[in-house]
Amino acid sequence: MVGGIIAEGISDVIIRFEGTIIFTDNIDTWPRTANGQVLECFKFDNFNNVTLTSSGLGTLDGQGEAWWGLLGYAEYQENRPRMLSMGSCKSILLENLFFKNSPYWTVWIYDVDGLEIRYSHISNRRNDFDGHDYWNLFAFNTDGFDVTGKNVWIHDCSVWNQDDCVAVKDGSENMLIERVNASGLGLTIGSIGGSDVRNITFRDCYMHKTYKGVYAKFRGSGLISDVLYENIVMFEPEQWPIWIGPAQQSDNVDICLPHPCSLCWPEIPLAECNMPNNASYVDITLRNITVINPVKETGVIIGSATNPMTNILFDGVVFQNSDGPVASYFACEHVASGLATGGTYPVPSCFQSSS
Repeated sequence: MVGGIIAEGISDVIIRFEGTIIFTDNIDTWPRTANGQVLECFKFDNFNNVTLTSSGLGTLDGQGEAWWGLLGYAEYQENRPRMLSMGSCKSILLENLFFKNSPYWTVWIYDVDGLEIRYSHISNRRNDFDGHDYWNLFAFNTDGFDVTGKNVWIHDCSVWNQDDCVAVKDGSENMLIERVNASGLGLTIGSIGGSDVRNITFRDCYMHKTYKGVYAKFRGSGLISDVLYENIVMFEPEQWPIWIGPAQQSDNVDICLPHPCSLCWPEIPLAECNMPNNASYVDITLRNITVINPVKETGVIIGSATNPMTNILFDGVVFQNSDGPVASYFACEHVASGLATGGTYPVPSCFQSSS
């Protein structure tokens, strides 16, 4: 089938997805607006007390391979359909669903008050490679669960993708993400610009060969505060297990342009990584974080020169079997008050250490 399935103003309804829905890979037939913007697979707005479910594990297959790759990005860029987009909703339950190979962001739920996502899974991958090589990473922008709003609980789910696994977006508060298996570009807050994000917890998560792990990022000014990452295990993370700083991203075909931190930094000379001014990290805690056999550097901690990080606590953040270049953080700067305790190793250079 094609996308462009739109519904508005539905209340007190259960929507069941039984069996498998496969969206066409014939891009020429995909429905578009008059100005050429593709329509989402499913676009739901102003839902209240609605459940999306199945009696087993309902499957939605976006056949994203048709949209992915460098050539696909050059042609379509971000004009690709999301699998499920929901806006201005209250009291939503999403359960027992499997989202496979979304062309773009997989699940995007915004301006929501009261959301639970459980027993649902996302897989956006080009082959069965046990990791994130460049062939797979070229499935750009295949975010997992992206959410903005308040009073959100995401639990007992799995995500394997090539971008943010779970992303808490602008203006969010009161969110708990727990018991999630994730591999991709991380358990993410951001990118944030021009808003406040408060009271966010990620806990009891496992990350197998993830590309990034703990990932908080600013694209502009704003505030990220009262954040807890707790009881998280990463096995052989491939790039940065811990990144707290600017957004490492691009919104251009030239992927090395910094927006604000280049995807090519620090590997390519002259690539820039810039932290926005007036971007504040306040009261951020990482507790019982175990990183096993990291492949590259340990991590990046870069605060704003105008608003240095305050009250940053690493409690039991331990890298196992790390030596050579991963024996210290690649960058640690603009932290006004950072404390390492509970056997944290290695201790970030701009933190104080306490036994």
